[in-house]
Amino acid sequence: MNPEAFVGLALIAFVAIFVISAIARAIIVVHQTQAYLVERLGRYNRTLDAGLHFLVPFIDRVRAKVDLRELVYSFPPQSVITSDNLVVDIDSVIYFQVTEPKSAIYEIANYITGVEQLTTTTLRNIVGTMDLEQTLTSRDQINGQLRGVLDEATGKWGIRVNRVELKAIEPPMSIKDSMEKQMRAERDRRAAILTAEGVKQSKILTAEGEKQSAILTAEGEAQSRILRAEGESRAILQVFEAIHEGDADSKLLAYQYLQMLPEIAKNESNKVWFVPTEFTGALKSISAAFGVEEDPEPLKASPNRKKRTNITSALADPREALAQAKRDVEDATSDANSSGTLSGKPFDPNASKGQ
Repeated sequence: MNPEAFVGLALIAFVAIFVISAIARAIIVVHQTQAYLVERLGRYNRTLDAGLHFLVPFIDRVRAKVDLRELVYSFPPQSVITSDNLVVDIDSVIYFQVTEPKSAIYEIANYITGVEQLTTTTLRNIVGTMDLEQTLTSRDQINGQLRGVLDEATGKWGIRVNRVELKAIEPPMSIKDSMEKQMRAERDRRAAILTAEGVKQSKILTAEGEKQSAILTAEGEAQSRILRAEGESRAILQVFEAIHEGDADSKLLAYQYLQMLPEIAKNESNKVWFVPTEFTGALKSISAAFGVEEDPEPLKASPNRKKRTNITSALADPREALAQAKRDVEDATSDANSSGTLSGKPFDPNASKGQ
């Protein structure tokens, strides 16, 4: 083979390879959610969005590829000093997104490192104005302040901070022990208060129940006594009306009076009992009812004693008989008062039987 022909073929092959590689480098396919920054002769030329693009070979080149999706970056725990000189470790997470690829590449050397350092310094400034208790209970406040500062500072970098979260706030172990003891004491105090409140309410309810029970019992007894008294009153009135409607004579009254005497002497302790002055009048009425004359001789004669009428004489009118019995009772009473033998003199039923 001719050497000149061989050199020509090699040169043609080299040119073909060069053209193919140039064409390959000139054709660029940009994927979705990505942006390519193109420089022409070292200067920024344009930003390529998703799709097929052509570059000038050996003049244009891709400077950087920027991800336009929302990025999640977790920073390592940062030691922060609170206002009461306690060191706490705060672990944070930032959600941000590149909105301007040109600013993110040309305004800062490394925007991720810039966001991390800015977050650390801002977090120390915010937490440094709070004590430990505020730091532990004000996470939302810290997140809001941190997001506002970062969003304002990273705006010129073409970055938007969407969200900032504090994953953990770890105080020292000694502080943890103290907090646990404090919480345990607080729980014990609340439990004691609740127990005392329960005992108090129980005693109050018990006392109210006893009060209501006593009131209801007293009201029941009062109502019972009132009803009992009303019943007895009605019974007495009915008996009294029945006696007056029946127009009872002295014989019936004397008989009822005599029936009550055994009830008086029924108790064994009543060895001595007093006979009322009306007893003689009752006996006279009974004897008159059975037609028996009573001998007035056992009683001492009194100079002032009046002569009694014969009780055995039967009266036709019951009213006249009742009036006569009343007069006899009055006569017996006056005689007893004058003689002093019956009034206030104890009477022994056993002695009367012996006679």
